[in-house]
Amino acid sequence: MQKHITSLISQNFGKFASKEFPKWFQKIINNGYVSLMGLDMREFHSPITYRSLNALFTRKLREDRHYSLDASDFISPCDSFVTECGVLIEEYALQIKGMRYQSDMLLGESFTQNEKNIVHGGSFINFYLSPKDYHRFHMPMNLKVLKAVHIPGKFYPVNVPSLEKRLNLFIENERVVLMCETSSNKKIFIVLVAALNVGVMQVSFEPRIKTNTDVLTSSVYEYTNLHLNKGDDFGCFEMGSTIVVLAEKDLLHPVVQAGEHVKYGQTVAKVN
Repeated sequence: MQKHITSLISQNFGKFASKEFPKWFQKIINNGYVSLMGLDMREFHSPITYRSLNALFTRKLREDRHYSLDASDFISPCDSFVTECGVLIEEYALQIKGMRYQSDMLLGESFTQNEKNIVHGGSFINFYLSPKDYHRFHMPMNLKVLKAVHIPGKFYPVNVPSLEKRLNLFIENERVVLMCETSSNKKIFIVLVAALNVGVMQVSFEPRIKTNTDVLTSSVYEYTNLHLNKGDDFGCFEMGSTIVVLAEKDLLHPVVQAGEHVKYGQTVAKVN
């Protein structure tokens, strides 16, 4: 597979976003971005304190948010817009209303068919992070991470107009798939989907994952004792993107609907 033009665009934008300009010019860039995109900076440091545009993208909260510690509450992993959620019909989930895709293809070839079958008939939630959103992601519940798979791909935009136009967008784009397990041995997949522009996805517990590079083949990382707790910051997108959650049948029951804006820490599903 050759690198797609969207990857080249994203790599070049990434170089610009990562560059630390003189303070006076960086101030113009950062303040301009905040104003243009309408960022709400009340929970973060002043825009002028970030030494690059990328540092502004990946900003951390000054103080963590409050969220339910009840094991039956599944919290949003990020600030985002819920583009779709619901129940998979066999292996089919919705990319957006009226446009479905196969979860087997989203998870890729590095999982066995038995592993893919786990979420058939289960539930899903799609979280779209716009360029104005907080770009870090957190664990939605206490989970044991069993496997991480990096799947190289394209970098098409993942906003609503793009979702409505391009079939199998999530499947074509580069992604990182995490297979996780609950304390009751139920399975959840968390899929990080890259997008146009920077296209980099940082996974803090696996520094070997390098996205938006010249790597053309999938990489698989397996773990025996990797436990993450609800609310743990486990990485970030270097620009807006999407997180898809796929859960085993009868495990998650969404309490949000497509079209809702949600915040990291907000309860978005009940755990059975």
